[in-house]
Amino acid sequence: MLVMSVAYFTKGMEVLQKITATQEEKIKEAAGFMAESIAVGNLVHFFGSGHSVIPILDVFPRYGGIVGFHPLMDPRLMWFNVIGAGGARELLWIERQEGYIKNYLQSYDFKDTETMVVYSHGGLNAAPVEAALYAKEKGMKVIVVTSRENYLKATATHSTGKKLGDLADVMIDNCVPLEDSLVPVEGYHQKVGAGSTLAVIFITQALAAETAKLLQQRGHKLSIFVSPNVVEVSKDNNDQVYAEYTKLLKKNNITI
Repeated sequence: MLVMSVAYFTKGMEVLQKITATQEEKIKEAAGFMAESIAVGNLVHFFGSGHSVIPILDVFPRYGGIVGFHPLMDPRLMWFNVIGAGGARELLWIERQEGYIKNYLQSYDFKDTETMVVYSHGGLNAAPVEAALYAKEKGMKVIVVTSRENYLKATATHSTGKKLGDLADVMIDNCVPLEDSLVPVEGYHQKVGAGSTLAVIFITQALAAETAKLLQQRGHKLSIFVSPNVVEVSKDNNDQVYAEYTKLLKKNNITI
């Protein structure tokens, strides 16, 4: 009998290996845009809804994250309950409604020298499509992390006829199949074990590492969120990171 955990480990590793083998140049190109935005004193914004909020939560503040990354987090687009208020069903309805995202994003003073990173495995819902559209209207570079298989095979549902991949300056393939789940269950028609979250965290941290390298090469003073267990940095390092982050948001007219 197939050991399901081993099957998932195998399939998951195949996804990560495919990303490593095929997406390096895309990640370098995207990191170039991201480093340019931060180097001139602006921000790299990260957007996702539903389960695509996970990489947004993971990019900053987290150990190894750098000041310049700005997670866009709308509690109406992330669930903190299963049903009822803050539930998944309600969120899934909201992220498919056209027009909502413009109302959310107009609260921010985006600049044409900034970069927007948008995550969506399916790349069809109104929320990610309209986040990318809004960023393009502002003249920003748009980096998309999505399933290329979804992009090639799925039919657009947004009234513009656009899929998320259509709006990308750089499209990074998460290398996960259309259905997202990876492991077949014997005697059942649906697979289990989602792959996209594993993939996008892998990609996000690769983007962070490449961006940091490019900024260091440019002589940009990095401000990095560090584990307090690291003895080589001062105990007030993260307080300084928060202060630098606050200063950068104020400079860019972001309400805090």
